[in-house]
Amino acid sequence: MIEQSTAHLAFGFQEHSLNRGCQVNKTFRFQYLPPIYIMVFVVGFLGNCWALLSMRFHRVKWTGINVFLCNLALADLLYVITLPFLVVYYASRGHWIFGTVFCRATRLLFHLNLHGSIGFLTCISVQRYLGIVHPMRVLGRVKTHHSVVTSVVVWLVVVIQTATDLYFSKTNPNSTKCYDTTFDDALPAYITYSLTLSVVGFLLPFAITLGCYAHVVVVLTRNPNVDPILKSRCLRLVAIVTVLFSFCFTPYHVLRNANLLARYLQLQGSCTRTSRAIYMAYQVSRGLASLNSAINPLVYFIAGDEIKSRMQKIRKKLSHSLSRSVTWYTHLNSSNKSKMLTAV
Repeated sequence: MIEQSTAHLAFGFQEHSLNRGCQVNKTFRFQYLPPIYIMVFVVGFLGNCWALLSMRFHRVKWTGINVFLCNLALADLLYVITLPFLVVYYASRGHWIFGTVFCRATRLLFHLNLHGSIGFLTCISVQRYLGIVHPMRVLGRVKTHHSVVTSVVVWLVVVIQTATDLYFSKTNPNSTKCYDTTFDDALPAYITYSLTLSVVGFLLPFAITLGCYAHVVVVLTRNPNVDPILKSRCLRLVAIVTVLFSFCFTPYHVLRNANLLARYLQLQGSCTRTSRAIYMAYQVSRGLASLNSAINPLVYFIAGDEIKSRMQKIRKKLSHSLSRSVTWYTHLNSSNKSKMLTAV
């Protein structure tokens, strides 16, 4: 009890001293994050449920791409179901009421989603690269079970990478705060972990994805014999993935580490306007990072091997039904007019 009180006082003194020496607008996150999280929850939950249900009830063929897309949707759902609790946390101005264990689980699922999404988007890019740049080499050699094994490996790697985050405390002594990083005493070790995770879990997959899609774009633009539909789909997929990495993943990883380093410098007595600007930018990047769960369903729509034909069939059915309804209404209206003329 005495140790907890001492720790609480020490932490409170650190936070008070830090705020007094370098004040930042911490109320910004309470205003900015809840509406972002609400939007991501609604769009991400409906979009990813639609993706999974489409695979289930439309009997989509389980190709390698669809295996990766299914895992991508599962990673998104694991994260978006935690967003209502974060909305409550930030809407109540940083008062956590759901306990220590759930705080750790919530923060862990965010990183599982983030790095799981990066991993499966990288797998999709490699799959498209092999199919377009080296079609004859992989013809008949790459099977669906290879994608299943690869997905298991991706999950294992992501779990190992992010499980280390559980080592660091996420709450204050009375569990009324739920930190997205950790408290000040563990900051040096956390900076090392964060930088390592950024290199292995983001920079390396990003380099692979960039290299794959650069080759794909070159082949598609130089080869006039490529099917126009395939070319259009692949280029749109490249555009979506570029948006994800440019606006969701890259700013978050850069600003997260910059903010951690700024915090460390503040603890050493250094405080500049740059530190405050980095903190604000980091909060914005957190919202942008969560948007990947709302954007990922577009990847399924563009990259899914059978979703285009399914949507075309649905569109044709709706068009046919609408045409029949219009014809029936026109025929009924004509019949009624004839009857009225006959009666007259």
